[in-house]
Amino acid sequence: MNRDLNRRAWLRSSGLGFGGLALADLLARDARAAGDHAPSLPDGAHGGVLDGFHLPPRAKRVIYLFQSGGPSQLDLFDHKPLLEEQDGQQLPDSVRGGQRLTGMSGNQSSIPLVASPYAFARHGASGAWMSELLPHTAEIADHLCIVRSMFTESINHGPGVTFMQSGSQIPGRPSIGAWLDYGLGSVQDDLPSFVVLITKNKGGQPLMSHLWGAGFLPTRHQAVRFRSGADPVLYVNNPPGVSAENRRLLLDGLRDLHEHELAILPDGEIAARIANYEMAFRMQASVPEVTNVADEPAHVLEMYGPDAREPGTFAANCLLARRLAERGVRFIQLYHQDWDHHGGLKTGIASECRQTDQPAAALVKDLAARGMLDDTLVVWGGEFGRTNYCQGLYKPGQDFGRDHHPRCFTMWLAGGGVKAGATYGETCEFGYNVVRDGVHVHDFHATMLHLLGIDHERLTYKFQGRRYRLTDVHGRIVRGILA
Repeated sequence: MNRDLNRRAWLRSSGLGFGGLALADLLARDARAAGDHAPSLPDGAHGGVLDGFHLPPRAKRVIYLFQSGGPSQLDLFDHKPLLEEQDGQQLPDSVRGGQRLTGMSGNQSSIPLVASPYAFARHGASGAWMSELLPHTAEIADHLCIVRSMFTESINHGPGVTFMQSGSQIPGRPSIGAWLDYGLGSVQDDLPSFVVLITKNKGGQPLMSHLWGAGFLPTRHQAVRFRSGADPVLYVNNPPGVSAENRRLLLDGLRDLHEHELAILPDGEIAARIANYEMAFRMQASVPEVTNVADEPAHVLEMYGPDAREPGTFAANCLLARRLAERGVRFIQLYHQDWDHHGGLKTGIASECRQTDQPAAALVKDLAARGMLDDTLVVWGGEFGRTNYCQGLYKPGQDFGRDHHPRCFTMWLAGGGVKAGATYGETCEFGYNVVRDGVHVHDFHATMLHLLGIDHERLTYKFQGRRYRLTDVHGRIVRGILA
């Protein structure tokens, strides 16, 4: 007996090969589910599993400016004069309605209302309310659709951020960009269709890679993270002593080996791995070009602000997002941390707005000037909002903090088929509860897919006997924000 006989060889040789046939069939099914309809290796751009769009798409791409930590809607977008009148008074039990609070403020003997220390004014022909902290965003008020009535079940950062990025509070589900790559595929062969950019040198809650991962989808659909520094994408450049010619020879040899294996047993993960190698080789030329902003006119750099020339800043990432969008990247995810103001809100939120207000507005202006805003959906927002009451001891006139608040928060959208110059939804006069046109996280995801031409109920993936989707078994199209 051959003691070196392995499991795969045994399956091929025993039972007239029926074991191997069964295994090959199972792997072929996985490959087809991954979008690899034949055992040959994908090269360059790849198609998604959808034969076409479910409906006419209004957006071709998404730039998602995620503000991690939970920005205070009451100090930015949701103007509440009643809080000024009742500053320091207790939050009425009738308004709280028995809602559970976090462990950070749930044991307070007093939960006093606190007004925003910042002035609000109306802007644009739409008359949108905005804080004095957002002078540049105020200039694009008539481009924005401001949704004041977002709500979620998540009251803590980990589940909250995960929910916004994957439709589940539990890590392990595919992220939005992964779902799009799985469904629609990529349209270029030298850049990934899903890119992540994170503002450098920020504190706050950590950002884990599952937020932009593929979950149970094939790994080819996860994001590629671009970093600041000499190597924007890790391990793409050749190590010292390895020439481009040698790298090409290595990849060709590896490809031959994998194609030989795939001819016997189709496996989507092997195909995904070699496709990633090939993409990395092509990115050696494309990444330096797209990340080099030296060809940008001076007036464009000035529009994004003084940080635009510093790689890794939010301003530089906004500019890079526009350059990636121009080159066919479908989903560009920016993360900016440090909005978690349990204390020191007055100074903290002002600092974050100085870093983000001008670049975010410049991105919308830049896309509009290039004729790209109509088919680019820009999204701004965090995982939840902040309370209308003070966390900790309230001292009139001094800095303070606000706790997490999932019952209502604000996001804005621009371009990509949303209604410009609109404000959707309404919260109560205390800024504590949604009273009209609530938008749940699943509704937000369903509407985003709708704008991209996808029926959220029909983009599914079978995993462990069940068909999953981004919106789970929920979600409705928020038609009131559609243009």
